[in-house]
Amino acid sequence: MGKPLHIGLIGGIGVAATVVYYQRLTAAVAALGAPLELTIVQADVQELIRNNLSDNRAAQAEVYARLIDRLAAAGCDCAAITSLGGHFCFEETVARSTLPLVSAVAPLDDYFAAEGLRRVGLLGTRVVMRTRLYGQLARTEAVALDTETEALGQRYQDMAVAGCCTDEDRAAFFDAGHRMVRDMGAEAIVLAGTDLNLAFDGAQDPGYRIIDALDVHVDLLARLATGSASL
Repeated sequence: MGKPLHIGLIGGIGVAATVVYYQRLTAAVAALGAPLELTIVQADVQELIRNNLSDNRAAQAEVYARLIDRLAAAGCDCAAITSLGGHFCFEETVARSTLPLVSAVAPLDDYFAAEGLRRVGLLGTRVVMRTRLYGQLARTEAVALDTETEALGQRYQDMAVAGCCTDEDRAAFFDAGHRMVRDMGAEAIVLAGTDLNLAFDGAQDPGYRIIDALDVHVDLLARLATGSASL
């Protein structure tokens, strides 16, 4: 067992994503029978959207760096961004960060390989879908509905900002996943956008396997928080 770590989360991108990270992380640490040291800071989702759409990585990394400084001042041992879309400037943020940054993308390749998955379909922000999770999957192929990336990305963005999912949103995301399974050979659909839990909340079965990237990230953070994993 290593040293339990004080976890720092960059929240607010969006609010629903922050809430579900908090809920699942506290539950995961409680299940391990350990206390949790956690601090959350608030980012601006509209600022993130502007920088993401313009690919202004340096500007967003500077925003994150200031927030990470606050987490460091609060005694945190590491930091995490509660948005896969928000990882578009991950390397730039690492270069500026005063704390180790725990990626939500890096653990996914190992997880998919361990599950024996050869091809997965992606739902999330425009950039996540277009870049196939920033090109960081080495052992599993990722597919997306390239002709619908803009429309699906905008729908996801609107849902994330609103913090709620309409029936029309849910139907669109369910259908996109179904087509990636049926037409593109995806063995599972990856919720590669933290706010997609609003659509895939377990109330309805979409008819195919879902992997929530948030859960993979939370599992790693919980193990860091309890000392059962190390940076």
